[in-house]
Amino acid sequence: MELFMNFSLWAAIAAIFFAQFIKVPIQYIATRKLDWSLLTSTGGMPSSHSAAVTALSTGVALDAGMNSSIFAVSAVFAIITMFDATGVRRQAGEQAIVLNQLVADFNHFVEEAKVWQQKPEQEKRKELKELLGHKPIEVFFGGLTGIVLTLILHHFFQ
Repeated sequence: MELFMNFSLWAAIAAIFFAQFIKVPIQYIATRKLDWSLLTSTGGMPSSHSAAVTALSTGVALDAGMNSSIFAVSAVFAIITMFDATGVRRQAGEQAIVLNQLVADFNHFVEEAKVWQQKPEQEKRKELKELLGHKPIEVFFGGLTGIVLTLILHHFFQ
């Protein structure tokens, strides 16, 4: 029954639920769209992870004091969690945006490929050049980049 009396635990759980719930009205104010899926999603404003770990640390500080070892553990845990949320997890989100665009582009390509055989020959050539080709300046600087980079690497590693 002591579990039900653990203030720090309940503060952290309450912070998670509050942060997840408050995302809905905040998103509504920003976009005028009601999105209840935010209740169970990651990311968004505010961070429920950060709310949970800071609530936990605050609860531990109030219960055990800021000079306790358990506060030190919870504070370091909070710092690592929040650093991760702004670093690794944010980058993963940025990569997800790019991957989603790649999937959309690939699906568009697949749809275009289905009717490609029925298109006139001149239109096929034009579309392939647009989709797969490079401008001469892009080829030039790509080649120049490869040469310069190789010379620099050779200088430092040979």
